[in-house]
Amino acid sequence: MTKAAPIVKDRIHALRAELTASERQLANVLLKDYPVAGLQSVTRLAAAAGVSTPTVIRMARKLGFDGFPALQDALREEAAAQIREPIARREAWTAGGDEGHVLNRFAAAVTANLRMTLDRIDPEGFDRVAALLSDPARKIHIAGGRITRSNADYLFNHLQIIRPDVTLLSQSANVWPQYILDMGPETVLVLFDIRRYEADLQRLAELVRARGATVVLFTDQWGSPISSVAEHVFNAPVEAPSSWDSTIALMLLVEALIAEVQAASWDSAKDRIEALEQMFSATKLFRS
Repeated sequence: MTKAAPIVKDRIHALRAELTASERQLANVLLKDYPVAGLQSVTRLAAAAGVSTPTVIRMARKLGFDGFPALQDALREEAAAQIREPIARREAWTAGGDEGHVLNRFAAAVTANLRMTLDRIDPEGFDRVAALLSDPARKIHIAGGRITRSNADYLFNHLQIIRPDVTLLSQSANVWPQYILDMGPETVLVLFDIRRYEADLQRLAELVRARGATVVLFTDQWGSPISSVAEHVFNAPVEAPSSWDSTIALMLLVEALIAEVQAASWDSAKDRIEALEQMFSATKLFRS
């Protein structure tokens, strides 16, 4: 299995400090509507960013491409990868041939995902989200999609033990307006959305953001459309030698956040955990 080349978004972030003022202006336009903004003609992109056509070409080369057409080819491939169906994903992985046992191939892919996640994470952004989730004045709501529902449930199960006012939204989008009714500036909505991005989750994020709530998004390396309304976004690679995406890198971030929220809330969390253990003992839920 060959190592995947960095996506264009990562190349931009990696070179951000080396970009000129006009190139940073262009980068902002590319990232605001990514990857669609980069698929228009070079003249239209330059006009949208308020820069010259040579600036667009120069930046494409600075990002490691032979020119603007090569940059667009990379963006088209990314756009295609975002909507690739499970069967096509499996065919893409098997096209490279067998490189050992599936355990080794899967472990190599996941290890690479974890490494890329740690390389791209902003520690200060992580700390800000941990502070939001540990703030007792905040009400936390959590939701996931068809595949990421389990990730949302895992986060909910732990946060509910650590602190009060944590809600896992129903799987039925039909009842979401009833939750939204009570959301406001004190609300934090945590969403999980990876390719093939779910329209219901995007609409939920838009409605909640319009009420002044803070949206935290866990998504893949390309970024769910929800990124445009989320105040905090965690990107983690999800590709693996399978028809299905891997959320292990996302779970690294989730478990680290749980640990940090518990540490920040320890005085009250300890009382809740002790009370919960007493209930477990009284109900004899566990064998010992």
